[in-house]
Amino acid sequence: MIKTRSDNAALEVAWFSDLCGGDYRRLGQMDSELRSSFEHCRDIVTTAEKNGFDNILLPSSYQVGQNVLSFASAMATQTSHMNLLAAIRMGEYHPPMLARFISSLDHMLKGRLCINIISSDLPGEKLESELRYRRSKEVIQILQQAWTKEEIKFQGEFYKLNLPTAPIKPYQQNGGPLLYFGGISPAAQELCAEFCDVFLMWPETIDQVEKTMQEMSDKADKFGRTLDFGYRVHVIVRETESKAREAARNLVSNLDGDKAKELKHRSQDSKSAGVLRQDAQREKADSEGYIEENLWSGIGQGRSGCGSAIVGDPDQVLAKIKTYQKLGIKSFIFSGYPLIDECDLFAKYVLPEIEQTKLSIELGRTPKETPETPLTFGPRH
Repeated sequence: MIKTRSDNAALEVAWFSDLCGGDYRRLGQMDSELRSSFEHCRDIVTTAEKNGFDNILLPSSYQVGQNVLSFASAMATQTSHMNLLAAIRMGEYHPPMLARFISSLDHMLKGRLCINIISSDLPGEKLESELRYRRSKEVIQILQQAWTKEEIKFQGEFYKLNLPTAPIKPYQQNGGPLLYFGGISPAAQELCAEFCDVFLMWPETIDQVEKTMQEMSDKADKFGRTLDFGYRVHVIVRETESKAREAARNLVSNLDGDKAKELKHRSQDSKSAGVLRQDAQREKADSEGYIEENLWSGIGQGRSGCGSAIVGDPDQVLAKIKTYQKLGIKSFIFSGYPLIDECDLFAKYVLPEIEQTKLSIELGRTPKETPETPLTFGPRH
């Protein structure tokens, strides 16, 4: 039996902002107005908030675009109710200073910050997978001590620290910002099961999604924990199924083999276990690239990471979401091409039919009243 933290029927519905040079009208067509400038990325975020999304993923990559924490800081002053899910590579920052950066940002956002834990290689660095995950575990444990204890006392393989935590107390309570994490390697799943809050999955068949959720539920149970589950997927919704399928075909109509490889492999995680498993499923797709009903894998030809889209009319897209929801998925991170246009279409046709929530509120992290911290009205250190 898949165990989850909540049986509330409401869903957390998130969008995606292109901080890493990946917004297109057609994959491989480099429209200059869709580059990852601050203005374009900002407009994606403000459009998603205006449209009523609960959260937005801000990705991290060593590509032309916006640094995630710098960008999130700017968005703190330009958003008022939507959460920001900031992707951060573990080991990229000295852990106490990362905790302080996150705490400052959490105060700026008044508890609207979530963290997407990334454990891939740092730019210019190549480490064995097991070593990277051992480092990530240490960083997460230091962050959790920073947010919940009076002192950081940590003696590990990578970090040896003894520091007070007053400078890095977050705005959020009961554990600090929620930690989202995705990965299918054994080391990745163990890390999430032991330390994280939301296990994120990339698009796969319903049977494979259910199998992965059961495996993760069992792993978390061994640590005396339960997880929430999230699903990261693109979406193409149109008035009719035929128009949606036509839009899918048009999206890859400019994508030849060489260009597809160039786009896919510019990302550092293009050969990760999760990407390779999506590639294997695409090889079994039908002649148009559908791996199952209304799930189209064509995007994965020219994109690393999330490589498939829910494609259909509003009823079909909603039905697909409800199928995942019945398995126990609580959080969805959607995107589409171009990001602002598809955000508007999803908000018009699908979002009004979904009962919504925020996991940070539901799980008691974002306080209803201003909490007592050194940056609010707590003792001044």
